[in-house]
Amino acid sequence: MLKAIGNYFKAPPILPVTDEKEVIDKKYKKYRIDVFSASFIGYTVFHLTKKNIGPALPAIQEEFGYSNLQLGLLGSSLYFTYAFGKFINGMIADKADAKKFMTAALMISALSNILLGFSPQLVNMIVSVFPNLEFIETLGQPLLLLVMAFCWGVNGWFQSMGFPGIAKALAFWYSNTERGTKWALWSTSHQFGTMLGAVLAGWCIVNFGWRSAFIIPGIINLLMCIFTYAKMHDKPQTLGLPEVEEYREGTAPSPEEADEEANLSYFDILKKYIFFNKTIWILAFAYVFVYICRYGTEDWIIKFLVERGDDMVLATKKFSALAFFGILGAISAGFFSDKFFKGKRTPVNLLFLLGIAVSVYVIMHNHFTGGIGNLIDVACLAGMGFFVAGPQMLVGGICAVESGSKKVASAATGFCGLSGYIGAIVSGAGTGWCIDHFGWNGAFWFWILSAVACILILLPLMKKGV
Repeated sequence: MLKAIGNYFKAPPILPVTDEKEVIDKKYKKYRIDVFSASFIGYTVFHLTKKNIGPALPAIQEEFGYSNLQLGLLGSSLYFTYAFGKFINGMIADKADAKKFMTAALMISALSNILLGFSPQLVNMIVSVFPNLEFIETLGQPLLLLVMAFCWGVNGWFQSMGFPGIAKALAFWYSNTERGTKWALWSTSHQFGTMLGAVLAGWCIVNFGWRSAFIIPGIINLLMCIFTYAKMHDKPQTLGLPEVEEYREGTAPSPEEADEEANLSYFDILKKYIFFNKTIWILAFAYVFVYICRYGTEDWIIKFLVERGDDMVLATKKFSALAFFGILGAISAGFFSDKFFKGKRTPVNLLFLLGIAVSVYVIMHNHFTGGIGNLIDVACLAGMGFFVAGPQMLVGGICAVESGSKKVASAATGFCGLSGYIGAIVSGAGTGWCIDHFGWNGAFWFWILSAVACILILLPLMKKGV
């Protein structure tokens, strides 16, 4: 069975180039539009079944009485499987068909969400099957939490399959001279997806209850699988087209450069540029705290707004500012580091991290009500989204790649990504624990101190010119 699954996902064979230049031009234009649209829209809708848990947490807590720590552990189950899945699935994706890999991930992510939405009925059915076993009945709520965490963890694993297939497609369909621009444009799908996911989930909860926040996005993404399967394509060579460098620049793939790395094995390069690279370790350690700030604000701020007095509609509208300004933050961080700091990323990271701390501190002390209070909330959430997006993109992305060899670029970003999602796990459980013991101010100080810790960790990189 495993062999059959492997054969199904195996990348299609390379086909010879037989078409005339005019035909190749038409095909390249069409397929590149297909790939980008599938990558952008596909990754956007992935977030419909990833960013829907935040709005649902208050209703889940109200119905079942779970503590904030328990809710944090529930949310962190996705980050745990996502962290390791991102690295493992990244290696698998290199040998897989991007079309099938991405579509299967979206499908199973959708199904796991639908199952989570029906988990109370599932647990009730399990309890009813064993009416004479009292311990089963007493396990009702803990068992439900376990079932929901399992579904959310499964979702995390298949969510982690979304990016590798897209990364492979973008790398093969766009050359070095254009990939940076296309990658930057594609990266905004994360913020769009985060915004749409929260708004859709909030609307579902208000109109149909918290279960619909998982069921309806799941159904939508099942339908979107048709689009991704139709539009996503593997490498150009599998469609009888030349490699993109040859097509765009007229240069055939060059042999391996005659440099020091040419005589090193992949593992030797890995050791040199990752495992024994101090800069990578600093970036990875810092990324833990970046993700504490990122997922602390993304996953918990709606719950804070609701508990403070906003209704779900107003809370999700305010939250949309966080996602929208995250788009501007990511673009601005890259622009500032290129244009004002001549390719140095650390100064921008430090400034943006300071902005995170200030935004969180201000909303913590916002005791105004009505229009002025709402305006301050929106400004603070916009600041959180804007300033988090910079370090999120730079620390574990561009900085990681630029600190070593391009031959282990995926491993470098994967290594930092693993650290980041360890931070996401800490963020979920840590924020919940802080709220339970110190109230919301405890959570806010947890995020502020994480931003400060990240600043201190990154400071030595100023001397290195990173």
